[in-house]
Amino acid sequence: MPRPGRNIEQVLLRSGRQLYPERGSAGLSVRSLTEHAGVNLGMFHYHFRSKDDFLRELLQQYYEEMFGPLSERARHEGPPLERLRQALIFLATFVRDHEAMLGRVFADASGGEPVAAEFLRANAPRHLKLLLALMNEAEAAGVLAPVPRLQRFVFTMGAVALPLVVVPHIARMEIAPAIVGRQLRKQVTSDAAIAQRVELALAALQRGAA
Repeated sequence: MPRPGRNIEQVLLRSGRQLYPERGSAGLSVRSLTEHAGVNLGMFHYHFRSKDDFLRELLQQYYEEMFGPLSERARHEGPPLERLRQALIFLATFVRDHEAMLGRVFADASGGEPVAAEFLRANAPRHLKLLLALMNEAEAAGVLAPVPRLQRFVFTMGAVALPLVVVPHIARMEIAPAIVGRQLRKQVTSDAAIAQRVELALAALQRGAA
């Protein structure tokens, strides 16, 4: 019998992208997933066998959609500093646009959910190595100051990407007055704000370069 088309898999994965950020691994049941997708329960098991297998596919597909374009920017022709700039802007924009999904993955992993923890162990080193290599290349070219490598990486990601994780939580918790919340979005999460933070971080990293 011919295997049903991948359309059903993609329908289930699209529903997973909508439900997982809100419910997480523990709260996402196969039945609620199939009901949301309008897919027969038996077809889920035909395509994915188990919820863990489904979550592995969901998270890996999601990651590859980020890592592929990030790798292209890192490998593109041009000076290493410009490639680093474009990689940082892309990664920060991705973090902003997918904050709910990323936050859920980290929450699940820290809560002991095995699929999320396994996913982070397998994939986090991939983009870390890519960005470290770009920074090392820029240092070797004399355009970044010689700084301990992990210190430089942590500083850069803390300046560029971390606000995009923290600010949405501040806005949702209504810690800051409404007027401040509006300014936080404009001055922290917009495309222009991301690009500006990247420039500020790179300027700091270039101080003292040969």
